[in-house]
Amino acid sequence: MSDPTLGLDPENTLYLDLKQGRVVIQLRPDLAPLHVEQIKTLVRRGFYDGTPFHRVIEGFMAQGGDPTGTGTGGSDLDNIRAEFSNSAKFARGTCGMARSQSPNSANSQFFIMFEPAPHLNGQYTIWGQVVQGMEHVDQIKRGSGGGGTVSDPDRIVKFAVAADAA
Repeated sequence: MSDPTLGLDPENTLYLDLKQGRVVIQLRPDLAPLHVEQIKTLVRRGFYDGTPFHRVIEGFMAQGGDPTGTGTGGSDLDNIRAEFSNSAKFARGTCGMARSQSPNSANSQFFIMFEPAPHLNGQYTIWGQVVQGMEHVDQIKRGSGGGGTVSDPDRIVKFAVAADAA
């Protein structure tokens, strides 16, 4: 079996460490350069370390990146303008940026798709793709009810840019 991480640019690869194991995400600066830059800045600051996956919906996605765990928090960086792609689609393992009703309100919250979601195509910015460890994402604790709010949620152990990782 070939290694899906071979040939990836370490500057555009993230290691998302969960209690279940390591997830490798290939960044997509070709689709969303502003979002990739914001994510890498926050990762390098350690912003995501210890933050919860506060909204997790079976058959849909796991959302994290809010230090408050409420779904309303963000970073001290400015919000990012939408970078919608006409070619990239929300598939299993796609990483997208969460936002409010305004397309230009993305900040730090993101989600990873469990399943394809065509209704998100062209509506949310795609910034990455899981290339290894999706089985660990599948094990993130699910929320209850329609909103997917998680009590005692799983948390990001560590997030790192591969170029910086030892």
